[in-house]
Amino acid sequence: METNQSIKANIVAIIILVIVSALWHPAITRAEVLKSLNLSVMDGNTLVNSKNDQADTPLNFEKLEIKPINEQLHSTVSSLKIEIDVEELRQINIARKKALELEKKRQEEERKKALEAKLAEEKAKADAKAKELTSISYDELVAKLNRSLNSTLAGKGDIFAKYATELGIDPYLAVAIVLHETGCKWNCSTLLKQCNNVGGMKGSPGCNGGSYKSFSSLDEGIKAFMNNLYNNYYAKGLTTPETIGPKYAASQTWPTKIRAYMSEIEAK
Repeated sequence: METNQSIKANIVAIIILVIVSALWHPAITRAEVLKSLNLSVMDGNTLVNSKNDQADTPLNFEKLEIKPINEQLHSTVSSLKIEIDVEELRQINIARKKALELEKKRQEEERKKALEAKLAEEKAKADAKAKELTSISYDELVAKLNRSLNSTLAGKGDIFAKYATELGIDPYLAVAIVLHETGCKWNCSTLLKQCNNVGGMKGSPGCNGGSYKSFSSLDEGIKAFMNNLYNNYYAKGLTTPETIGPKYAASQTWPTKIRAYMSEIEAK
């Protein structure tokens, strides 16, 4: 009887020890537990006191097996994993957002640099043109412009040269726009002949009740055109056909046509 009670007490101790081992160190083997209690396995189901080798109450080890991690611990680990996954996604989103912001900033800086380079190039061309113009006399410039102005604008080269010099406008560019917009290379348009509008400017009073502005004299019309070219384009850094075109005309071929007129005027 005492032996059976001793074995039962040992069994309870084994169960407690196995539970503690499973929670704190699942790697502890059953043999190590039995050894600590001076027990050994005689066969598959029998415990034997290693001191006296007496067989006692059979023990089913399957009932003593305890999972290394119980359900509560597994739930805690799963919950922790979910929290880690959510944090990783948050960090990824933060990194992605930062990368997009940096890329946007880089593109804006590139566009700004490209614009600055373009403006610098245009300024250099304008300065070169101004230097070129100083190499010829005022009378030579007037004569060159007059050789391209016909019909109603014949002989008006001095007015264009005067305002171009005062405002710092390329006279070849100004006359090229007028030739293209009015047809005065051959025969000026009705708008110019009837209402002295040399650049296709809109406003009031309207020419014949239309949307294009009427001027009292041809000189007034030329002056208004040159002032418009300076105030709305040159003063804003738009000094070439390529930069003036998108604002002045809807046609994408407008700059190319103006360039052709400019080359023709300079060559005469």
